[in-house]
Amino acid sequence: MIPYGRQLLDQDDYDAVLQVLQSHWLTQGPAVPAFEQAVAAACQAPFAVAMNSATSALHLACLALGVGPGDQVWTSPNSFVASANCARYCHADVDFVDIEPETGNLCTTALAIKLRQAAAQNRLPKVVIPVHFAGQPCDMVQIAELAAEYGFSVIEDASHAIGAHYQQQAVGKGMFSDITVFSFHPVKIITAAEGGMALTRDPVLARKLQLLRSHGITSDAAELTEPSHGPWYYQQQILGFNYRMTDLQAALGLSQLRKLSTFVSERNQLATFYDSQFAGHTNIVPLHVKSDRHSSYHLYVVRLKGLSRQQHKACVEFLRGKGIVGHLHYIPIYLQPYYQQLGFHPGYCPNAEHYYAEAVTLPLFPGLKTSEQQYVVATLNAFVSSI
Repeated sequence: MIPYGRQLLDQDDYDAVLQVLQSHWLTQGPAVPAFEQAVAAACQAPFAVAMNSATSALHLACLALGVGPGDQVWTSPNSFVASANCARYCHADVDFVDIEPETGNLCTTALAIKLRQAAAQNRLPKVVIPVHFAGQPCDMVQIAELAAEYGFSVIEDASHAIGAHYQQQAVGKGMFSDITVFSFHPVKIITAAEGGMALTRDPVLARKLQLLRSHGITSDAAELTEPSHGPWYYQQQILGFNYRMTDLQAALGLSQLRKLSTFVSERNQLATFYDSQFAGHTNIVPLHVKSDRHSSYHLYVVRLKGLSRQQHKACVEFLRGKGIVGHLHYIPIYLQPYYQQLGFHPGYCPNAEHYYAEAVTLPLFPGLKTSEQQYVVATLNAFVSSI
């Protein structure tokens, strides 16, 4: 089977992990801060805080920004459920902003309309979480302008987008947001086997994130509420979590980070080949990438025009029957039973549902062969031609 995505590891990655296994540190050792510093430097961000998953990073980003009961957090319905669940972990209310069907990203026009309505009802969000879907950044300048006008904070869910650029600035630099979150899951751009990271320009937020990821505990003499009892002494100052990344994960992530530009370049080359094959096709339409941004192409998505729901399902089944793992990213979050129990219903975000009825994710990852891409294209064309 040709998967829709997978990691690419080499001897440098194996050696990096083995070096940690042979050291005195498996967790909370030197590899974690080294990985943090390297990611921060790559993105030109002052602070980076590593965690055991992007979900954990999203959760702590909400907590660091003070999200709690009675607050509103808005996000895109076209994402994995973690983009919304992070607010629910804080006992906040979640709402969804419809998307641009041509990009899959949160629509800033829809956001502006929703904000005006919310302001009239005194129900403005505390935080908005735009999701850089498939590796393409959202319209962050417009989101930042709305944040300034309406007084909400911004968390960039950049789980798909390490290595991407917006207006020639690296995603993660944080010029238009409070916190940016990356994922290092195996199918993402680089992997740490599992893991996430939160980047910020704010030293206060960075310190909150550090405390929250490790039980709320500190042994820093400058932060203690009384003189230290000895070298063993620590204090739990807030209720935190065990969201720490291990040195094993960090060592793999650091090794992978050295190949980030190569991975993103290859992903773009693969996407360009697909684009050339589908150019002018009336039934197979790739997602549009806007001119002021450079996608890291975590995913390659096409929209199948003119197909019924059954034909859409049959297409994915046909691809899988031919050894190609066609997939779909994503089911609108609010259509999940959990969120429908909270009052959401079909039709809430029409563009997201229309997108869901058309989208298919095709294989794209470093190491994908041209012959495999040609087979994917021929197989998809064969199905579309048969209906």
